[in-house]
Amino acid sequence: MGLFSQKGGETLFRNEDALDLEFVPKLLPYRELQQKRAAACIRPLLEGRPGRNALVHGPPGVGKTAAIKWVLRELEDTTDDVEMVYINCWQKNTTFKIFEEICQQLGYKFTQNKRTEELFEVIKNIVNKKAGVFVFDEVDKVEDHDFLYSILEELYKKAVFLVTNYKEWLEDIDERIRSRMTPEIIEFRSYSKEEVSGILKHRAELALIPGALTDDALNAMTSYAFEAKDIRVGMFLFREAALASEYANSKRILFEHANVAITKAKEFVIRKPDDLGDDTKQILDVVKKNSGSKIGDLFRLYKEVGGFGTYKTFQRKIDRLERGGFVTANKIIGGAEGTTTIVDIATKEKPTTLDRF
Repeated sequence: MGLFSQKGGETLFRNEDALDLEFVPKLLPYRELQQKRAAACIRPLLEGRPGRNALVHGPPGVGKTAAIKWVLRELEDTTDDVEMVYINCWQKNTTFKIFEEICQQLGYKFTQNKRTEELFEVIKNIVNKKAGVFVFDEVDKVEDHDFLYSILEELYKKAVFLVTNYKEWLEDIDERIRSRMTPEIIEFRSYSKEEVSGILKHRAELALIPGALTDDALNAMTSYAFEAKDIRVGMFLFREAALASEYANSKRILFEHANVAITKAKEFVIRKPDDLGDDTKQILDVVKKNSGSKIGDLFRLYKEVGGFGTYKTFQRKIDRLERGGFVTANKIIGGAEGTTTIVDIATKEKPTTLDRF
């Protein structure tokens, strides 16, 4: 018998896409206030006036991206007179890459061999004939801020949304950009346990056949997602628990299937230093020997012992070590030396989140 000749049992999925991290439901509960504030920043564009800019901040997995995408979808259904651009700055982290992607999203495909300035001229010619909404998600991952200055300075009618986990990020960029940005602050707080439960119940109704999820399984996965402070963990757990249930030929997702999913979720975090790459191990060793130091001092010590990465690479690896539960990194605002980050060795294991490693 071939590997694929045996038929599986009945599926528990009604719409598996509803558990995808990119899925934006028609209803987005518990974020109505933030959506209204985002829409208020955009509304002047519909009246032929400049929009307002916004800094959207909050911890990972609390609905920032979903809420802003929901607003963009509503805008798309309302008008054809506003260009909409969404950029993930993890993937597009330089001015050139950002401008190239904006051109593509605006329908201009002939970007090959064009310089950064030429790409922006294309953007200006398109957007200044209408109006534009620009969303820069994970904006704290960009390597330069020139794209922001150009957009804020040379596009007439626009609304710019900067989405980040760190409210303090804006304080570290050039004063010329801050003065032109003057953003509304839209904060996303962590969900309460009741809100996590409500969101996951709603998502289960979209993704699974009626009656597929038992209360025991839902409660176990809700508790884990709440402890992780990341609603995306709940989506992952639902998918894995449903697959475990199907594999066991069960017609319902039971507590034992939820436990299988939770065990798999924990595997997202690399707990053993031996599983890290050599350079990351070296960074972790420097932190162990100098726990509680400023990130700039740690970088200097890392270079002294032969580290070869740039400061940006060092920062990213510290970020990954934090998400992996190896270190903690606390940003300190103000003081004699301005904003800095204090890095310590983690002393307590934290629940996994889906953006770790």
